[in-house]
Amino acid sequence: MLGIDTDVLLRFLVRDEERQFARAQRLLRREAERGEPVFVSQLVLLETEWVLRSRYGLSKAEILGAFSGLLESAELHIEGEPSLEQALFIWKESATEFADCLIGRRHLELGCQATASFDQRALKLPGFIAA
Repeated sequence: MLGIDTDVLLRFLVRDEERQFARAQRLLRREAERGEPVFVSQLVLLETEWVLRSRYGLSKAEILGAFSGLLESAELHIEGEPSLEQALFIWKESATEFADCLIGRRHLELGCQATASFDQRALKLPGFIAA
């Protein structure tokens, strides 16, 4: 299985550099033809959300749509997909940052009792406790 970096995922999602978009698209197609999904780590997703929000000015709704599309893609294998789905559901209705939603869900998926935090907004999420 081949993993991709944030820059490849971003080029594929925003299509702001046509040459790199085409290369990313070919890569995904090539791996799909081999029967191998492309791996997207949660680290890449965290960085992608941050760049889409801070650099490209995408709204939460736009990012939610992009990530939902990634989850529906047969060409991709998303690390910890259930925790990502849950995090997106929580984030949609929350004032908390996406990273906190994903961290909390992933910790629970990995068997943690809770996630300790100093972040007051994160403490409002299920599965978080005050440090």
